[in-house]
Amino acid sequence: MSTAALAGSRPGAREAAFVVPAISDTDFRRFQGWLHAVAGIALADHKKTLLVGRLSKRLGPCGVRGWRDYFELLMDGGRPGELQIAIDLLTTNETYFFREPAHFSFLAEQILTRFDGSEPLRIWSAASSSGEEIYTLAMVLADTLGMGRRWEIFGSDLSTRVLETARRAHYPMTRADKIPPAFLKRFCLKGTGPQEGTFLIDRPLRERVSFAQINLNETLPDIGMFDIVFVRNVMIYFDPDTKRQVMGRILSKLKPRGHVFVSHSENLHGVTDRVEIVKPSIYRLK
Repeated sequence: MSTAALAGSRPGAREAAFVVPAISDTDFRRFQGWLHAVAGIALADHKKTLLVGRLSKRLGPCGVRGWRDYFELLMDGGRPGELQIAIDLLTTNETYFFREPAHFSFLAEQILTRFDGSEPLRIWSAASSSGEEIYTLAMVLADTLGMGRRWEIFGSDLSTRVLETARRAHYPMTRADKIPPAFLKRFCLKGTGPQEGTFLIDRPLRERVSFAQINLNETLPDIGMFDIVFVRNVMIYFDPDTKRQVMGRILSKLKPRGHVFVSHSENLHGVTDRVEIVKPSIYRLK
């Protein structure tokens, strides 16, 4: 079946809207295998609609006739940058400021209050997405420790597109609804004029954070050691073996007695025996 049709047979007839072709089970399996190999993500069979919804917008711009052609284009590098675009589209997930607020309360009340300041405190947001988690952490640290103490936050993600958003630290005001009003006033700049309806994370906080593209499914680069790692809403996308490998890499970057935060819908039971549970979704390296 053709992926596009003509509005009529008359000369000069306008081309109709692009028609997204159905994806066969065989082609879907190809994308499943590729995504697992590249990102460790186990795309369930019922996620076929999600894949089609996210990638179908790329078929027309790439000038391909169907899903097999698009997959082959990704594999042979026929369109520079397209592979990263596909990865970005398939790995971008919802995030927002102060998501699962109990984690940040525990961080402020149970961990940061015991920080003696002898060494810089380092926190890694291992799936920082578009930056909401990492700037939430920065606000909590600035509020609890102040800006005169030594702390830094490192964010990483597989998607270069969301990392660009995170580096800009510039968000629609609609994203601020979960930020406590006092924090919004202290740590964010309200847009005016052409920037009305947006806000920017204040420079002192932006200067305490850094970002890099990292694939948790590969050997980690030399990023140093951390006191705390947030790796939330990530493990749910991995199969059991990938979970064990990813967590092993993450724990290799955690200082003794360091803490790991996963989401409330995740746990590390059967994933690793190198941590002890502090409370549900919060672990400490043994």
